[in-house]
Amino acid sequence: MVYFAVITVVIVLDQLTKAMVVDSLSLYESREIIPGFFNLVYVTNSGAAFSLLADVNSPWRHYFFLTIGSAALVGLTIVYWKLRKANWLYSWALALIAGGAAGNLIDRVRFGSVIDFLDIYIGNYHWPAFNIADSAICIGAGLFLIINIFDTRNQELRKNS
Repeated sequence: MVYFAVITVVIVLDQLTKAMVVDSLSLYESREIIPGFFNLVYVTNSGAAFSLLADVNSPWRHYFFLTIGSAALVGLTIVYWKLRKANWLYSWALALIAGGAAGNLIDRVRFGSVIDFLDIYIGNYHWPAFNIADSAICIGAGLFLIINIFDTRNQELRKNS
């Protein structure tokens, strides 16, 4: 149950924060929160991470990302069912990734692109804007890697999955 609960929490937080940004900022508007480090912005990303493929001018790009996002959710759920007994942290890691993927997939269905609003920077060096869903994906992927590196007790179970 943790898997589906975490997915739901990530989706709700992601969609609520995006709605707040859309309601309070104009597209491309930026508000300084921590001078020299953090802004809230309202930008959209029609590509993948770091705007990969955003400049590809094809009507198929949208359907490509919808297909990839949907396939990722199915694949993550299959992996969850196989690994859920190996280590309880897998439920959290895979749910964070799936919740983030679902949050961004909802944006693609609703708006045709993903809403990003967190802008971290130092001086003129900006990390690409991101959102709660992106953060959940990164945290989940990091947790998944840590589990696989340090959990030697269940290596045999993972090999047989």
